[in-house]
Amino acid sequence: MARTNFDQLLQAGCHFGHLKRKWNPAMAPYIYTERNGIHIIDLHKTVVKIDDAAEALKNIARQGKKILFVGTKKQTKEVIAEKATSINMPYVIERWPGGMLTNFPTIRKAVKKMANIDKLMQDGTYGNLSKRELLQITRQRAKLEKNLGSIADLTRLPSALFVVDVLKENIAVKEANRLGIPVFAIVDTNSDPKDIDFVIPANDDAKDSVEVILNACCQAIAEGLEERKAEKADEKAAEAQAEAEEAEEKPRRQRRARKEVAPAAEAPAAAEAPAAEEAPAAEAPAAEEAPAAEEAPAAEEAPAAEEA
Repeated sequence: MARTNFDQLLQAGCHFGHLKRKWNPAMAPYIYTERNGIHIIDLHKTVVKIDDAAEALKNIARQGKKILFVGTKKQTKEVIAEKATSINMPYVIERWPGGMLTNFPTIRKAVKKMANIDKLMQDGTYGNLSKRELLQITRQRAKLEKNLGSIADLTRLPSALFVVDVLKENIAVKEANRLGIPVFAIVDTNSDPKDIDFVIPANDDAKDSVEVILNACCQAIAEGLEERKAEKADEKAAEAQAEAEEAEEKPRRQRRARKEVAPAAEAPAAAEAPAAEEAPAAEAPAAEEAPAAEEAPAAEEAPAAEEA
């Protein structure tokens, strides 16, 4: 079942493109027609593309990977922050820090610096500083929070990038392409879709348009996260069951081992008893042979006496 429909996208104004003179010819397959010098996007294709992107995002979320949302446009900032926060994903709505992906270790250092300032403020280390020094540190902390606060939980490179305006966020797209990170993007008629892995042709300027598409994508991500939780719960249940079975099986094995040891201990005792009986029996033939040996010389002596 489609996550969005034609009427929903039409009502949100997703079909409005840019002026004809501003268009990018690479977007021709997604343009339906032109009205009053403005290109109209084919929403039937948009519905299909949203479903494809949502399915791919769901699979990424199911693997427990992070998706970074990027959109620094004034009218879409709040929507992106709200939707990304609802599914606990990192986002960038202020200026894109150059090298955020290609120079990720340096960005991580800045995030750690922010955490370190918080720690020192809490334990009272900054209590001895002058007001001026404290003010400088507070301002530095506020600046770091504004630019990097939303990616504080991003401990490694994201597995995907969701971009709202490809033309405005071209640096983010280039960095992701260089590192081989898949890019999902809302692409308008004035943008180039060639560097985008999952193109969603739609109006990227209207708040309602962006919100409808983000709703569908974030819902898919939330489903992926729920499936991951369910899989983990099943794994834990299976492990607990295996441990319980192991605990039940252990006493049985011990009892079985005792039963096997008991007959094994009886067998040597039984073997010793016949051996003890055989020993007197072996002595008896030896005793019989001794009288026979005595009789033989006596028999020889008797004929010798008669001859004499």
